[in-house]
Amino acid sequence: MVHQTMKIRIRRAASASSRINHMSFPLRSLQRLSRAGRALILGTLVACAGQPPAPGPAATPSEPPPATAARVIEQPRSRWVPVGWDALPGWGEDQLALAWPALLRSCLKPAPGWERLCAEAAAIPEPDETTVRTWLQRRLQPYRVEAHDGSAEGLITGYFEPLIEARRQPDATFRVPLYRPPADFGKRKPYWSRAQLETLPAARAALKGRELAYVADPLDALVLHIQGSGRLLVTEPDGSQRLVRAAFAGHNDHPYRSVGRWLVDQGAFSLDQASWPAIKAWARANPGRVQEMLRVNPRYVFFREEPLPDPAVGPLGAQGVPLTPGRSIAVDRESIPYGTPVWIDTTEPTPAPVPQPRPLRRLVMAQDTGGAIVGAVRADYFWGWTEGAEEYAGRMKQPLRMWVLWPRS
Repeated sequence: MVHQTMKIRIRRAASASSRINHMSFPLRSLQRLSRAGRALILGTLVACAGQPPAPGPAATPSEPPPATAARVIEQPRSRWVPVGWDALPGWGEDQLALAWPALLRSCLKPAPGWERLCAEAAAIPEPDETTVRTWLQRRLQPYRVEAHDGSAEGLITGYFEPLIEARRQPDATFRVPLYRPPADFGKRKPYWSRAQLETLPAARAALKGRELAYVADPLDALVLHIQGSGRLLVTEPDGSQRLVRAAFAGHNDHPYRSVGRWLVDQGAFSLDQASWPAIKAWARANPGRVQEMLRVNPRYVFFREEPLPDPAVGPLGAQGVPLTPGRSIAVDRESIPYGTPVWIDTTEPTPAPVPQPRPLRRLVMAQDTGGAIVGAVRADYFWGWTEGAEEYAGRMKQPLRMWVLWPRS
């Protein structure tokens, strides 16, 4: 799942991290959701299949893990420094069992060196909180993630999966197309830019007949292009409706450029005021310049339609496994391999000014990447698709520290 990040405002609500763990909405809630990213049903959880060997003997959570001779591990863009479990802020406060299903999902495509541990984890019959905590502390070694210059603080942003109404055929309201990859998509590198796809006859001809669906607002399409995938509530020609996923199928190899940054440079608002509501308000006030704004970003994303038989399952991340709201992150693969458990220490996104933001300290899995996710201590936090996910994701731009949990040698 390839995505960028965008900044939007958020209303103050209950703890965001607790909402992610416990939100649940019936399917009928779809009727009450806005086009640009409301949602339904928190993700169900899957486990690895097969008959792996039984886990080894467990220790009590208070028992210290075995002594280790762990050494510093060098990655292309980071350095992992071994630490004790007491170095992880809030380690004793997270409900680690809530991260276990995401770990098992990563075990469907285990990172190198994880095969034996994944088999062992999948064999645990009742992974309750005590069992999970004990297993993690006995089997894994924590490492502080830092840049090669020793800097251990970075940045975390957020992303989500939008839910947008669409039509299979265009009408007076739904006129903005989403496209499948053109037949000649692999023959041009880079492919036509956004402006060329909208103006050049040859480029437009390549898109003809490749329409997947139509949305009502060009900003709805922009959200999908930024996030890289989304859910479509599609109305078919016979009036029936289907919930499908518009999955990322490629982009035109042009660089991403933020329309929000362009509006700041245009004097529409200050950098501190930049938000998704501010962008939409500017678009409503300047309908004649919306196309100009969109063409600032030359990158164009193509989609493929995927069935969504279970709306409680998240989109596939770059690791190739479904993402779990609140427990999946996108990382720089040159810093952290896919399938790695990561402890994050940050704060929840809150409207400014807030005297004391709530801490967000929890176990997550590195399961995705993104074009803007580059650096040693850099992550994008997946907020899911439930109501409020768009707002939290767009608001998130927090300081971050990270620790990876890696198998003991």
